[in-house]
Amino acid sequence: MTTPPEYEVYAIKYASREQARSAHFIFDDPHDGPLAMDYYVWAIVGAGGTGGAGRRIVVDLGYDRRFARQSRHLLRTPAEGLQLLGVDPLAVDDVIVTHLHYDHCGSLPDFAKSRIHIQDREMVFATGRFLKWKAFRYGNFVEYTVDFVRAIYDQRVDFVDGDAELAPGVSVHHLGGHTDGLQMVRVWTRRGWLVLASDAAHLYANMEIPNPYPAVFHVGDMLDGFNTLYRLADAPENVIPGHDPLVMQRYPAPSAELEGIVARLDADPI
Repeated sequence: MTTPPEYEVYAIKYASREQARSAHFIFDDPHDGPLAMDYYVWAIVGAGGTGGAGRRIVVDLGYDRRFARQSRHLLRTPAEGLQLLGVDPLAVDDVIVTHLHYDHCGSLPDFAKSRIHIQDREMVFATGRFLKWKAFRYGNFVEYTVDFVRAIYDQRVDFVDGDAELAPGVSVHHLGGHTDGLQMVRVWTRRGWLVLASDAAHLYANMEIPNPYPAVFHVGDMLDGFNTLYRLADAPENVIPGHDPLVMQRYPAPSAELEGIVARLDADPI
C-alpha cells in the first residue's frame, strides 16, 4: 500500500463563549462551575507548508459578522484567522463542511474560489421537514443556508454519500448524531491518522466519560460515533474535539505570535 502524503494540520480559534459546565452534557454531571467553549476552524496543508505550494483544505467556515450574539465573543473571522497563518482564503482549494450549523458553515463568501464538500443528507436535513421544529433549527442561521443554496446553483458543491476519500490522505466519514448529516475528517500526518471530530464530540470529556453534548438529533448515533472516532484514529489523543479549550493547551502554537490563536495538531502534544 502506498503511504499517503503527510499533511500539516492547524486548529484556528476564532471565537469563544462562557457557559456552565452542565450545558455541555446531556446526562447529569457531578461537577459544577463554568466551562468555556472555544470555536475553531481547521486548516489542512500539504507539502510545501502554509507559505508554499501545497494543497490547502479548510474544514468548516465558522461564522462571520452577520451572526452577532452577545453570548459569543467573535475574536476574528475565520478568514482573518487563516490569514494570520499565511493561508489566503481565496487560495483554498477545498472546504469540507462538517454540518450546517451557524458556527461551522458561515463566511462562505470569503471562500469564493473553493470547492465545497458536504454530506448529501446534511443538505436535506438543513432544508427539510425537521427544520420546522425549533428544537432542530437552534443551530441554523437561514442566511448561511441560503449561501449554500447559491453555491449549489454556482456548481461549486460536491455532495458526499457516506465515506469518501477527497485526496490521498484526506477522507470524510458520515457519523450523524449531532445533526443527521454530520461528517468528520480523517487526515494522514507525521503522527499517523488524525481525526477532526468537529461536533461529533464538542469536548474531550464528551467522549471520555462518555456523556454526549445536549444538542443532538440522534443520541444513539452520537454514542456510536465516539467509537468510530477512536477506531479511525491511530491513538486516542489523535482525536481532536470540535470546541474544547484544552486543544490550545495540549498542542503547540506554530509561532510565539500565534500562541492562543493557532495550535499545530500534527505536532506532538505538549
